[in-house]
Amino acid sequence: MRVNPEELSLKDKVVFINRVAKVVKGGKRFNFCALVAVGDGQGWVGIGKGKAAEVPVAISKAVEQAKKHLVQVPIKEGTIPHEVHGLFGGEHVLLKPAAEGTGVIAGGAVRAVVELAGARNIIAKTLGRGNPFNTVRATLEGLRQLRDPQEVTRIRRSGLQKVG
Repeated sequence: MRVNPEELSLKDKVVFINRVAKVVKGGKRFNFCALVAVGDGQGWVGIGKGKAAEVPVAISKAVEQAKKHLVQVPIKEGTIPHEVHGLFGGEHVLLKPAAEGTGVIAGGAVRAVVELAGARNIIAKTLGRGNPFNTVRATLEGLRQLRDPQEVTRIRRSGLQKVG
């Protein structure tokens, strides 16, 4: 589902900044790579990566990229509706719903994404190498798998009516 990011009140959070060097004839040329998560705290979240010679430019490019790739996540009463596993590359992220008052128990990269999505009570465990780019993508992949229980019930009932 496409959404206009200008209609949402999006917040952004820098997850990771990396300085990279290209070796040229005259020495090293440095650039920066920024990983940013954006979200409105109401279920819309996206991630983006930007590269530039200066850090602020890299961050602004990453924010624009993230706004183009927003996804909606079903958040019910501050937590996710069910347990999911997100996989990307060598990264495996486990996301579990938590009771009210638990808070966000997650590592840095996962925490940024789930907080911007609007989850206030969630438990997460990252299993893998810890590459922040893959961790954030695995988290988003897990959040994409979430289904609203009421919508699943509605789909199943309509399927039964067609058969019966």
